[in-house]
Amino acid sequence: MSENHEHHYTDDVQSHLQQVQSLLGKHALVETLVRKQEMPRAERHELVESLLHKRHLVELQTKLDELHPADIAYILEALPIEQRLLVWDMVKADRDGDILIEVSDAVRESLIATMSREELREAAEQLDTDEIADLAPDLPQAVMRDVFKSLSVEEREQLRAAMTYPEDSVGALMDFDMVTIREDVTLEVVSRYLRRFDELPDHTDQLFVIDRNDRFIGVLALHRLLVNEPETDVARLVHHETITLHPDDKAEQAAQAFERYDLVSAPVVDEDGKLVGRVTVNTVVDFIRSESESELLSQAGLREEEDIFASVWKSAQNRWLWLALNLCTAFFASRVIGSFEGTIEKFVALATLMPIVAGIAGNSGNQTTTIIIRSLALGQITHSNARHLLVKELAISALNGVVWGGVAGLFAYVLYHNITLSLVMTSAMLLNLLLGAVVGMFVPLTMQKLGRDPAIGSSVLLTAITDSGGFFIFLGLATIFLIH
Repeated sequence: MSENHEHHYTDDVQSHLQQVQSLLGKHALVETLVRKQEMPRAERHELVESLLHKRHLVELQTKLDELHPADIAYILEALPIEQRLLVWDMVKADRDGDILIEVSDAVRESLIATMSREELREAAEQLDTDEIADLAPDLPQAVMRDVFKSLSVEEREQLRAAMTYPEDSVGALMDFDMVTIREDVTLEVVSRYLRRFDELPDHTDQLFVIDRNDRFIGVLALHRLLVNEPETDVARLVHHETITLHPDDKAEQAAQAFERYDLVSAPVVDEDGKLVGRVTVNTVVDFIRSESESELLSQAGLREEEDIFASVWKSAQNRWLWLALNLCTAFFASRVIGSFEGTIEKFVALATLMPIVAGIAGNSGNQTTTIIIRSLALGQITHSNARHLLVKELAISALNGVVWGGVAGLFAYVLYHNITLSLVMTSAMLLNLLLGAVVGMFVPLTMQKLGRDPAIGSSVLLTAITDSGGFFIFLGLATIFLIH
């Protein structure tokens, strides 16, 4: 059932995007035709007004007004810069803040660059304090000063607190919009209190019970409020054994807790036991998605999230670091091959077989790296089990080396009818697969030990090492057993 719903949602978003692109295309076409007409400037301007703004742009405006901010954010990310800015100008001002929160960091930068100080201030004021904290790194300091002045004393303190936490901490994920109650009241009092709200905060599945000093006591699930008698005391129903988070906890740990215990919301408690905020499942899902995208980019050696329609210069700069490293490793691999020129000249078949040895080890190593990065993200690798995991990966690579190295060796024998070459091929693949397993495990583990993202450049480094290592092993064995 959920799968069908997911497909339906995806179809809807794609449909919205296609409709917006169609209207933008019609707008551009008519504008081009009008510009080609030979007529006085005033008449041409009047024709543009009648043909464009009263038709396609009006339809586009109507379409945008119907869409959720998240859908508009998706559309903005999929449009070239000129069309993106046209759509952005047509979005109602009272939704700017919600959309800026939804778009990617790279696209947000392009939108903010077009907004005035006043527009940015108004957009930020539409948001809750935790959302302003998310937006703060992209806003000019002058705008942030204006925003601070517009907030109440309590909101200022919340914003300052939220901005002090690292972006990968629970404090950066928490929000302050929650419902708190005391344990010395009845459910009837709680019900009357809740009816005073126009609406409850999103993802309110439980109420947080605190004492007079704001210290966290426990939670009262909403369903218990509904099924018990009104005169029942909250103290009788409060659940004390609940999952609590600390602002300085890693966001990954919070995500794991939400997944493991199927949480909708969780309280955030400081070192004094005071309730300071909550984390909700929608924020955790956003964090997981962001981390997954970041990990994917890091594995490819990209330094940051990239706007697919950014300038060629900016996109190229984002890709330079690891390309430069890759070029250096490629030169090193070429020198490895160069040192065995004599061997290759005497046995030309080696040149055709080298890529096989390097390629399969790179793929096998990437499989190991993916498993290790995933396990690190889930917190499953510790000092006590790392050695066991290494032994297992080496055993897998050894088995694959024997099986697929044997297949490659048989292939080499069929082609060149040389049993020694066949054995060299099998041995080289076995050794290089073992090398790939070691590198595939130790690169992400070393990155994590250095406090870096384990995925950063892992595939680039792995490919470089397995290529150079594979060439050296294969040509070295060939020199020993085929030439001498």
